[in-house]
Amino acid sequence: MTTTSPDDFATLPLAPQMLANLAQLGYARMTPIQAASLPVALLGKDLIAQAKTGSGKTAAFALALLANLNPRRFAVQAMVLCPTRELADQVTTEIRRLARAEENIKVVTLCGGVALRGQTASLAHGAHVVVGTPGRIMDHLERENLALDALNTLVLDEADRMLDMGFFDDIVTVARQCPKERQTLLFSATYPEGIAKLAQQFMKDPQQIAVQAQHTGSAIRQRWYQVKDNERLHTVSRLLDHFRPASTLAFCNTKQQCRDLVEVLKAQGFSALALFGELEQRERDQVLVQFANRSCSVLVATDVAARGLDIAQLEAVINVDVTPDAEVHVHRIGRTGRVGQQGGAEGLALNLASMDEMGFVGKIEQLQGRESEWHPLAELTPGQGAPLAPPMATLQIVGGRKEKIRAGDVLGALTGDCGYAKEQVGKINVNEYSTYVAVERGIAAEAARRLNDGRIKGKSVKVRLLDL
Repeated sequence: MTTTSPDDFATLPLAPQMLANLAQLGYARMTPIQAASLPVALLGKDLIAQAKTGSGKTAAFALALLANLNPRRFAVQAMVLCPTRELADQVTTEIRRLARAEENIKVVTLCGGVALRGQTASLAHGAHVVVGTPGRIMDHLERENLALDALNTLVLDEADRMLDMGFFDDIVTVARQCPKERQTLLFSATYPEGIAKLAQQFMKDPQQIAVQAQHTGSAIRQRWYQVKDNERLHTVSRLLDHFRPASTLAFCNTKQQCRDLVEVLKAQGFSALALFGELEQRERDQVLVQFANRSCSVLVATDVAARGLDIAQLEAVINVDVTPDAEVHVHRIGRTGRVGQQGGAEGLALNLASMDEMGFVGKIEQLQGRESEWHPLAELTPGQGAPLAPPMATLQIVGGRKEKIRAGDVLGALTGDCGYAKEQVGKINVNEYSTYVAVERGIAAEAARRLNDGRIKGKSVKVRLLDL
């Protein structure tokens, strides 16, 4: 006799084809946030769920909104609001994977930094689910490109960061244009005051669920170092030299600190890029592509800018400044040693703190329920040889989806006409108007020259090597 485990997806009222698709996608068991929120969400109730990135929350709300959809009705029946374009893209990808069990469910992403024209055309062809940032969704509502009269599920993903970024009024404006008879699901990593204020404005008796931080356990090795403010930035290069992580995300509390640190690291031979709120979308895309495809070793970011990033194989997180918010600290370090990371790799979290920040450290200890592990700066010994160079470099091709370029076309040009092995080619990102391809660093300049001299899809293209 077989018994069903309480965290088995089969305990949920999901269609057999959805359960089969989940099994195929490798969803073996529900994560704690899925087990806590799905039974409530599938009953159609409003929900406020507190859970960290990487805890499986996207599948928790995606399965609920898909269960509510009528695929035969070509109208927007679900909408997900996200703080950043990167998170919106990830959510769209995940909903599409989970929707494979249904016929032709159309998901459209609506974010800034991309021409309105293409998005307007996609909406005109009919969509079941819309995922986007509040500003761009308001744009489409004002232009009457987006009709919400058939909407039955509204999701606010990473609501705390949307509030941090000043989206409170935008969220309220969008929610007021949704039908009153709908389900609202709100997901947030922390629980600031604004969440309760949002809930009062437009949620109906929401059930509250909080799942304890997933990342405070042994999957992450934390080390603390006491520094004076004037030695903080130089200590970051000492940490990189000593531990030699291939991929590092360094958090600073301010944009200026990000800029200063990148200058220091570059001067010492590290490949580093900065990510902060004022970057144009094009620059932001380039920075993220280069870090994700391993063309850049260190990404220096503020919390708001890094929200929604999900970088695979992140070996280390460095907290250059201690955040005053203990929840944010747990969120930062949770990006390494991720839940379900291949091989359960242990993550490394390196934290710098001055005497002035010890009060914040105390708050973090209280939240994590354990004392910090302090190490002397003297233990940091220089690594062998030069700073660790990233294995890949990025080529930018002028032309993207608009020119009907696909990843396979780029791979074909590099492995066919240019004569490289497919193992020498890394991640290929095709955007609206440009395409980025990672190639082994040693062949990058030559590959750019060969592509410039050759053709992709029978057309000449302009290619340049992105320098860090």
